[in-house]
Amino acid sequence: MKQGLAETLERIAAIIEERRGGDTDKSYVARLLARGEDDVLKKIGEEATETVLAAKSGEPLHLVREIADLWFHCMILLARHGLGPGDVLAELHRREGISGLDEKAARKHDSDPRR
Repeated sequence: MKQGLAETLERIAAIIEERRGGDTDKSYVARLLARGEDDVLKKIGEEATETVLAAKSGEPLHLVREIADLWFHCMILLARHGLGPGDVLAELHRREGISGLDEKAARKHDSDPRR
């Protein structure tokens, strides 16, 4: 993996934050956020579906481009909740080296209301 990719995500997050309250006629991010969370979630659903279709197409570049769109829209959702890519990267770092099955079981245990 290329160096500086986390910094790229942070720069994109900063741009999203800058455009958050911007002119909805000039900024896609401002327009999407102004329409509300349901529209952001709908857009993520659309991008996720496009990602699945791209994966099925067998075209690697198409898949990469659709995942980039999905990530971008997820970053908009994160910003809406006061979060950023650093939060997701920190969670991935925490999970590194932990079996997926063990991690999932721990989440179930941690969210058990009987505890």
